[in-house]
Amino acid sequence: MNTGSWRKSSHSTATGNCVEVARTTGGVLLRDSKQPAAGVVTVPDRSWAAFRAAVAPRV
Repeated sequence: MNTGSWRKSSHSTATGNCVEVARTTGGVLLRDSKQPAAGVVTVPDRSWAAFRAAVAPRV
């Protein structure tokens, strides 16, 4: 699996409860930052774009 660097959510809590995101060909990978070896969820680009549009602040 070829990924770029993992990035933590900007909405991470002080206790470290957050997800990390990495770009990959055709989509993104998500993982739990506290248990990175537990596995990843693969999200296709189209689904990721729909998710971001649904949660993005309306300006």
